[in-house]
Amino acid sequence: MALIVPVRHPERPRRLPAMRALAALLGVRGPTPEQWKELGSALTVGDPPMDAVVDWMYRDGLEVTWPLFDQALREGIGEMRGAPRPLRDFFVQVESPPRWLDPEQLRRGARVYRLGGVDGVYIARDVSFLGGYLASGFNKTLLRTGALEKGPAKRFAETAQWALNVTAENGLQPGGIGYRSTIQVRLIHALVRRQVAAMPDWRESDWGLPINQTDMAATLVGALIAPLVGSVPMGIVPPRRDLDAAAHLSRYVGWLIGVQDSFLPADFPGAVRVLSHTLAAITDPDETTPQLAVPMADDPLNWHYPNFPVLRGRIARAQHLSIASALLGPKAMRRLGLPAYMPPWYPLLRLPVNLVRSALIRLPGGADRAAERGRRAQNAFLRTLTGSDTVVIGDSVRGLR
Repeated sequence: MALIVPVRHPERPRRLPAMRALAALLGVRGPTPEQWKELGSALTVGDPPMDAVVDWMYRDGLEVTWPLFDQALREGIGEMRGAPRPLRDFFVQVESPPRWLDPEQLRRGARVYRLGGVDGVYIARDVSFLGGYLASGFNKTLLRTGALEKGPAKRFAETAQWALNVTAENGLQPGGIGYRSTIQVRLIHALVRRQVAAMPDWRESDWGLPINQTDMAATLVGALIAPLVGSVPMGIVPPRRDLDAAAHLSRYVGWLIGVQDSFLPADFPGAVRVLSHTLAAITDPDETTPQLAVPMADDPLNWHYPNFPVLRGRIARAQHLSIASALLGPKAMRRLGLPAYMPPWYPLLRLPVNLVRSALIRLPGGADRAAERGRRAQNAFLRTLTGSDTVVIGDSVRGLR
């Protein structure tokens, strides 16, 4: 009989205030008993196709198999002669796009994220990423990969770089930068899952499998949909067709990264449902929550500013706390070990600016011009995080190979 890790009682879901309001607006209900059972079961399920590839890689030796994997990802499995069966089976499946895939929706969906500019990345950091530390089960995996020692900037920079790659123009075409990055992240997930699950102190009966299906679905939709949700109170108001396109993009990225079909959204309300249900299942803060959240809140003090670094660091810290406080709410902030209330001065300052921008993008050619400016601003923020360092996806868990 398969192990089912129990989730909290369905009458007491812990959802953030903004998520509750949006779910109510879209008619998204809480999980049914059957859905709660599925969420609990999914806590013990990994990614069988990629897990099989990793088993083969270890069995035949990483020094031999890693270059073969990179070659298949870079050139396509059809260009490899005599590819090992596990590698061929995996890439044949990944390179066969699902029937529902709509390239035009992908194009529109990627542009939506570029339109969000730097404020979209801020929300991804201050709401999705920081708020994600409320999921203590996922924290336990992070801590075992050395997340504290390597610092929050490195991990967020890698996540942000992946998101920029995924939402680049043509990034998700076969062989595109977003496509390759997503398969690389899928491999990293499987490596971490294998290594952490084998640690003697890992309690699967309590915490589930490391980087399980419920965690992956929450992380995926949280990274790609929550920033759009959080952008609305700051004046970034995409049309409904753009929100559905963003959900389509997240569906395909989820398919590429190994999330099971039942957790892949068909439209924007479906994405909100997945996010709401999975967060209700995994949000259970404990002592690991402030252990990870407090260093991240203080991280802007150490970013790479071209001038006045001390002053700009303090302003940036207050700025990002004001976003987090406004969108996560006081109860979540206290659980994160952060000030329960910070005046929402930055969201209020940006609200009129972004409302004007949202109106201008409806002019002929306005959306494409705004997307170009938005992407430049996003890249500039990434440079503020990393300075002259090159962001290498997976570098923060390199020691687990």
